[in-house]
Amino acid sequence: MTLKRQIKKIVKWFTPYGIVEYRRKKLNQDQIQKEKEIVNYFNKLDKKSQDHEIMEIVNYFENNPFSVFPYNFMKKYRVDNITVYRDEACKMKYVLHEKKRMYFPKNWDDDSVRGYYNGLLIEQDTNSPHRYEDDEFHVNNGDILADIGAAEGLFALSNIEKASKVCLFECDVEWIGALTKTFEPWMEKVRIINKYISDQTKGEYITLDDFLNGGRINFIKADIEGSEIALLKGAKILLSTQDNLQMVLCTYHRENDAEDLKKILLENGFDTRFTKRYMIFIFDKSLKEPYLRRGIIRAMKKKIE
Repeated sequence: MTLKRQIKKIVKWFTPYGIVEYRRKKLNQDQIQKEKEIVNYFNKLDKKSQDHEIMEIVNYFENNPFSVFPYNFMKKYRVDNITVYRDEACKMKYVLHEKKRMYFPKNWDDDSVRGYYNGLLIEQDTNSPHRYEDDEFHVNNGDILADIGAAEGLFALSNIEKASKVCLFECDVEWIGALTKTFEPWMEKVRIINKYISDQTKGEYITLDDFLNGGRINFIKADIEGSEIALLKGAKILLSTQDNLQMVLCTYHRENDAEDLKKILLENGFDTRFTKRYMIFIFDKSLKEPYLRRGIIRAMKKKIE
Protein backbone atom coordinates (compact mmCIF):
# COMPACT_ATOMS: atom_id res chain seq x y z
CA MET A 1 0.00 0.00 0.00
CA THR A 2 1.34 3.43 -0.88
CA LEU A 3 2.33 5.92 1.75
CA LYS A 4 -0.47 8.23 0.57
CA ARG A 5 -3.14 5.60 1.11
CA GLN A 6 -1.75 4.86 4.56
CA ILE A 7 -1.94 8.60 5.30
CA LYS A 8 -5.65 8.56 4.54
CA LYS A 9 -6.23 5.76 7.05
CA ILE A 10 -4.47 7.42 9.98
CA VAL A 11 -4.72 11.12 9.17
CA LYS A 12 -7.18 12.02 11.95
CA TRP A 13 -4.74 10.89 14.62
CA PHE A 14 -1.70 12.88 13.48
CA THR A 15 0.42 15.01 15.74
CA PRO A 16 1.08 18.57 14.50
CA TYR A 17 3.79 17.21 12.19
CA GLY A 18 1.31 15.15 10.24
CA ILE A 19 2.35 12.06 8.35
CA VAL A 20 5.24 10.49 10.23
CA GLU A 21 4.54 10.83 13.95
CA TYR A 22 1.00 9.51 14.22
CA ARG A 23 -0.61 8.58 17.51
CA ARG A 24 -0.04 5.04 18.70
CA LYS A 25 -3.67 4.32 19.60
CA LYS A 26 -4.45 3.51 15.95
CA LEU A 27 -1.59 1.01 15.60
CA ASN A 28 -1.85 -2.65 16.47
CA GLN A 29 0.53 -4.23 18.96
CA ASP A 30 2.69 -5.79 16.24
CA GLN A 31 3.29 -2.38 14.65
CA ILE A 32 4.07 -0.79 18.00
CA GLN A 33 6.56 -3.54 18.79
CA LYS A 34 8.14 -3.26 15.34
CA GLU A 35 8.65 0.47 15.78
CA LYS A 36 10.35 -0.11 19.13
CA GLU A 37 12.61 -2.71 17.56
CA ILE A 38 13.60 -0.32 14.78
CA VAL A 39 14.39 2.55 17.12
CA ASN A 40 16.42 0.24 19.38
CA TYR A 41 18.29 -1.13 16.37
CA PHE A 42 19.54 2.32 15.36
CA ASN A 43 20.28 3.39 18.91
CA LYS A 44 22.57 0.36 19.33
CA LEU A 45 24.57 0.83 16.13
CA ASP A 46 28.30 1.52 16.43
CA LYS A 47 28.45 5.20 15.53
CA LYS A 48 32.11 5.06 14.48
CA SER A 49 31.39 2.68 11.61
CA GLN A 50 28.37 4.45 10.07
CA ASP A 51 28.31 6.77 7.07
CA HIS A 52 26.73 10.21 7.31
CA GLU A 53 23.32 9.11 5.96
CA ILE A 54 23.00 6.45 8.64
CA MET A 55 24.28 8.81 11.32
CA GLU A 56 21.50 11.26 10.50
CA ILE A 57 19.03 8.51 11.41
CA VAL A 58 20.93 7.46 14.54
CA ASN A 59 21.03 11.05 15.76
CA TYR A 60 17.34 11.50 15.01
CA PHE A 61 16.25 8.47 17.00
CA GLU A 62 18.31 9.53 20.01
CA ASN A 63 15.81 12.32 20.62
CA ASN A 64 12.67 11.40 18.65
CA PRO A 65 10.14 8.58 18.29
CA PHE A 66 9.78 6.40 15.22
CA SER A 67 9.23 8.10 11.85
CA VAL A 68 8.86 6.91 8.27
CA PHE A 69 11.20 9.80 7.45
CA PRO A 70 13.65 9.81 10.39
CA TYR A 71 15.07 13.27 9.75
CA ASN A 72 14.68 16.66 11.34
CA PHE A 73 13.55 18.39 8.14
CA MET A 74 9.98 17.19 8.60
CA LYS A 75 9.57 19.10 11.86
CA LYS A 76 9.16 22.41 10.07
CA TYR A 77 5.79 21.25 8.68
CA ARG A 78 2.72 21.65 10.88
CA VAL A 79 -0.90 20.92 10.14
CA ASP A 80 -2.03 24.06 11.94
CA ASN A 81 -0.27 26.16 9.28
CA ILE A 82 -2.55 24.80 6.55
CA THR A 83 -5.75 26.59 5.55
CA VAL A 84 -8.61 24.50 4.20
CA TYR A 85 -11.20 26.16 1.96
CA ARG A 86 -14.64 25.01 0.88
CA ASP A 87 -16.01 25.41 -2.63
CA GLU A 88 -19.73 25.93 -2.05
CA ALA A 89 -20.55 25.28 -5.69
CA CYS A 90 -19.31 21.68 -5.63
CA LYS A 91 -19.30 21.10 -1.83
CA MET A 92 -15.65 20.04 -1.88
CA LYS A 93 -12.69 21.05 0.28
CA TYR A 94 -9.47 22.33 -1.25
CA VAL A 95 -6.09 23.82 -0.37
CA LEU A 96 -4.02 26.26 -2.35
CA HIS A 97 -0.97 24.47 -3.69
CA GLU A 98 1.41 26.89 -5.36
CA LYS A 99 -1.56 29.28 -5.66
CA LYS A 100 -3.65 26.66 -7.47
CA ARG A 101 -6.70 24.89 -6.03
CA MET A 102 -6.17 21.24 -5.17
CA TYR A 103 -9.44 19.48 -4.30
CA PHE A 104 -10.20 16.53 -2.03
CA PRO A 105 -13.02 13.95 -1.97
CA LYS A 106 -16.36 15.23 -0.68
CA ASN A 107 -16.38 13.04 2.42
CA TRP A 108 -13.07 14.42 3.78
CA ASP A 109 -13.22 16.77 6.75
CA ASP A 110 -10.83 19.66 7.44
CA ASP A 111 -8.52 17.66 9.71
CA SER A 112 -8.14 14.92 7.13
CA VAL A 113 -7.26 17.43 4.43
CA ARG A 114 -4.74 19.24 6.64
CA GLY A 115 -3.01 16.05 7.72
CA TYR A 116 -2.86 14.62 4.23
CA TYR A 117 -1.58 17.79 2.57
CA ASN A 118 0.97 18.31 5.34
CA GLY A 119 2.23 14.81 4.59
CA LEU A 120 2.61 15.68 0.92
CA LEU A 121 4.67 18.75 1.78
CA ILE A 122 6.95 16.60 3.94
CA GLU A 123 7.28 14.05 1.13
CA GLN A 124 8.37 16.71 -1.35
CA ASP A 125 10.75 18.64 0.90
CA THR A 126 14.13 19.25 -0.74
CA ASN A 127 15.74 16.94 1.85
CA SER A 128 13.17 14.15 1.56
CA PRO A 129 14.07 10.73 0.09
CA HIS A 130 10.59 10.79 -1.47
CA ARG A 131 11.08 14.00 -3.47
CA TYR A 132 10.36 13.47 -7.16
CA GLU A 133 12.32 16.35 -8.73
CA ASP A 134 15.37 18.48 -8.06
CA ASP A 135 17.12 21.37 -9.81
CA GLU A 136 18.74 19.06 -12.37
CA PHE A 137 15.98 16.50 -12.85
CA HIS A 138 12.53 17.90 -13.58
CA VAL A 139 9.70 18.30 -16.06
CA ASN A 140 10.68 20.57 -18.94
CA ASN A 141 8.57 23.03 -20.90
CA GLY A 142 6.48 21.23 -23.51
CA ASP A 143 6.87 17.77 -21.99
CA ILE A 144 4.14 15.15 -22.23
CA LEU A 145 3.68 14.00 -18.64
CA ALA A 146 2.22 10.80 -17.20
CA ASP A 147 1.37 10.94 -13.49
CA ILE A 148 0.78 7.28 -12.64
CA GLY A 149 -0.81 6.76 -9.26
CA ALA A 150 -1.88 10.39 -9.32
CA ALA A 151 -4.11 10.33 -6.19
CA GLU A 152 -4.66 14.04 -5.41
CA GLY A 153 -2.56 15.11 -8.41
CA LEU A 154 0.01 17.25 -6.60
CA PHE A 155 2.91 16.36 -8.91
CA ALA A 156 0.94 17.07 -12.07
CA LEU A 157 -0.50 20.26 -10.59
CA SER A 158 2.99 21.56 -9.83
CA ASN A 159 3.93 21.00 -13.50
CA ILE A 160 0.65 21.78 -15.24
CA GLU A 161 1.89 25.02 -16.82
CA LYS A 162 5.07 23.40 -18.15
CA ALA A 163 3.53 20.29 -19.64
CA SER A 164 1.94 20.30 -23.08
CA LYS A 165 -0.19 17.28 -22.18
CA VAL A 166 -0.89 15.44 -18.91
CA CYS A 167 -2.21 11.91 -18.44
CA LEU A 168 -3.41 11.19 -14.90
CA PHE A 169 -3.70 7.50 -14.06
CA GLU A 170 -5.63 6.83 -10.85
CA CYS A 171 -7.29 3.51 -10.02
CA ASP A 172 -9.12 4.74 -6.87
CA VAL A 173 -12.49 6.06 -8.01
CA GLU A 174 -12.71 8.24 -4.88
CA TRP A 175 -10.09 10.58 -6.35
CA ILE A 176 -11.61 10.97 -9.81
CA GLY A 177 -14.09 13.70 -8.89
CA ALA A 178 -11.46 15.66 -7.00
CA LEU A 179 -8.95 15.35 -9.86
CA THR A 180 -11.57 16.48 -12.36
CA LYS A 181 -12.27 19.59 -10.29
CA THR A 182 -8.59 20.34 -9.63
CA PHE A 183 -7.65 20.22 -13.31
CA GLU A 184 -10.81 21.84 -14.62
CA PRO A 185 -8.93 25.00 -15.74
CA TRP A 186 -6.58 22.89 -17.91
CA MET A 187 -8.87 20.13 -19.18
CA GLU A 188 -7.95 20.87 -22.79
CA LYS A 189 -4.59 19.20 -22.13
CA VAL A 190 -5.47 16.79 -19.29
CA ARG A 191 -6.79 13.25 -19.54
CA ILE A 192 -7.87 11.25 -16.46
CA ILE A 193 -7.67 7.47 -16.78
CA ASN A 194 -9.34 5.33 -14.10
CA LYS A 195 -7.21 2.23 -14.70
CA TYR A 196 -4.24 0.36 -13.26
CA ILE A 197 -1.01 0.54 -15.25
CA SER A 198 0.39 -3.00 -15.35
CA ASP A 199 2.17 -5.62 -17.47
CA GLN A 200 -1.06 -6.77 -19.11
CA THR A 201 -4.10 -5.22 -20.73
CA LYS A 202 -7.26 -6.77 -19.42
CA GLY A 203 -10.35 -5.27 -17.81
CA GLU A 204 -9.29 -2.46 -15.49
CA TYR A 205 -5.58 -3.07 -16.27
CA ILE A 206 -3.64 -1.61 -19.18
CA THR A 207 0.01 -1.57 -20.22
CA LEU A 208 1.73 1.71 -20.92
CA ASP A 209 2.66 0.45 -24.40
CA ASP A 210 -0.97 -0.28 -25.23
CA PHE A 211 -2.11 3.03 -23.86
CA LEU A 212 0.46 5.01 -25.83
CA ASN A 213 -0.07 2.91 -28.99
CA GLY A 214 3.08 4.28 -30.58
CA GLY A 215 2.76 7.75 -29.10
CA ARG A 216 5.46 9.58 -27.20
CA ILE A 217 5.89 10.66 -23.63
CA ASN A 218 8.69 12.66 -21.96
CA PHE A 219 8.24 12.30 -18.21
CA ILE A 220 6.79 9.49 -16.10
CA LYS A 221 6.18 9.68 -12.37
CA ALA A 222 4.94 6.44 -10.81
CA ASP A 223 3.86 5.75 -7.23
CA ILE A 224 1.78 2.59 -7.60
CA GLU A 225 2.05 0.42 -4.49
CA GLY A 226 4.93 -1.77 -5.63
CA SER A 227 3.67 -2.26 -9.19
CA GLU A 228 6.47 -0.18 -10.68
CA ILE A 229 8.21 -3.29 -12.02
CA ALA A 230 5.00 -4.40 -13.73
CA LEU A 231 4.80 -0.93 -15.28
CA LEU A 232 8.26 -1.36 -16.82
CA LYS A 233 7.44 -4.86 -18.07
CA GLY A 234 4.40 -3.42 -19.82
CA ALA A 235 6.43 -0.61 -21.39
CA LYS A 236 9.05 -2.61 -23.34
CA ILE A 237 8.43 -0.75 -26.59
CA LEU A 238 8.59 2.63 -24.91
CA LEU A 239 11.77 1.83 -22.98
CA SER A 240 13.60 0.34 -25.95
CA THR A 241 12.66 2.82 -28.65
CA GLN A 242 12.19 6.27 -27.10
CA ASP A 243 14.93 8.64 -26.05
CA ASN A 244 14.57 12.00 -24.31
CA LEU A 245 12.63 10.25 -21.55
CA GLN A 246 12.77 10.82 -17.79
CA MET A 247 11.22 8.65 -15.09
CA VAL A 248 10.77 8.84 -11.32
CA LEU A 249 9.72 5.57 -9.72
CA CYS A 250 9.05 4.73 -6.08
CA THR A 251 11.42 2.07 -4.74
CA TYR A 252 10.36 1.62 -1.10
CA HIS A 253 7.28 -0.60 -1.27
CA ARG A 254 9.16 -3.91 -1.40
CA GLU A 255 12.57 -5.04 -0.22
CA ASN A 256 14.20 -5.59 -3.62
CA ASP A 257 12.40 -2.94 -5.66
CA ALA A 258 15.34 -0.51 -5.73
CA GLU A 259 17.85 -2.92 -7.25
CA ASP A 260 15.31 -4.67 -9.48
CA LEU A 261 14.10 -1.40 -10.97
CA LYS A 262 17.65 -0.14 -11.42
CA LYS A 263 18.63 -3.33 -13.27
CA ILE A 264 15.74 -3.04 -15.74
CA LEU A 265 16.43 0.63 -16.38
CA LEU A 266 20.16 0.12 -16.93
CA GLU A 267 19.45 -2.71 -19.36
CA ASN A 268 17.34 -0.27 -21.37
CA GLY A 269 20.01 2.41 -21.60
CA PHE A 270 18.92 4.73 -18.80
CA ASP A 271 21.22 6.65 -16.50
CA THR A 272 19.96 6.20 -12.94
CA ARG A 273 20.42 7.59 -9.47
CA PHE A 274 18.58 7.29 -6.19
CA THR A 275 17.45 10.19 -4.05
CA LYS A 276 19.53 10.83 -0.96
CA ARG A 277 18.58 9.47 2.48
CA TYR A 278 16.28 6.58 3.33
CA MET A 279 12.71 5.69 4.24
CA ILE A 280 11.59 3.17 6.86
CA PHE A 281 8.42 1.77 5.33
CA ILE A 282 6.79 0.32 8.44
CA PHE A 283 3.62 -0.57 6.50
CA ASP A 284 5.40 -3.48 4.78
CA LYS A 285 4.94 -6.41 7.16
CA SER A 286 8.06 -8.07 5.73
CA LEU A 287 10.30 -5.13 6.66
CA LYS A 288 13.50 -6.41 8.29
CA GLU A 289 17.00 -5.26 9.24
CA PRO A 290 18.56 -2.93 8.32
CA TYR A 291 15.03 -1.51 7.70
CA LEU A 292 16.20 1.14 5.22
CA ARG A 293 14.91 1.59 1.69
CA ARG A 294 15.65 4.14 -0.97
CA GLY A 295 12.61 6.27 -1.73
CA ILE A 296 12.89 7.19 -5.41
CA ILE A 297 14.95 6.23 -8.43
CA ARG A 298 15.40 8.89 -11.09
CA ALA A 299 16.15 7.65 -14.58
CA MET A 300 16.98 9.45 -17.79
CA LYS A 301 17.53 8.35 -21.37
CA LYS A 302 19.01 11.28 -23.24
CA LYS A 303 18.13 12.32 -26.75
CA ILE A 304 20.31 10.62 -29.34
CA GLU A 305 21.95 13.23 -31.55
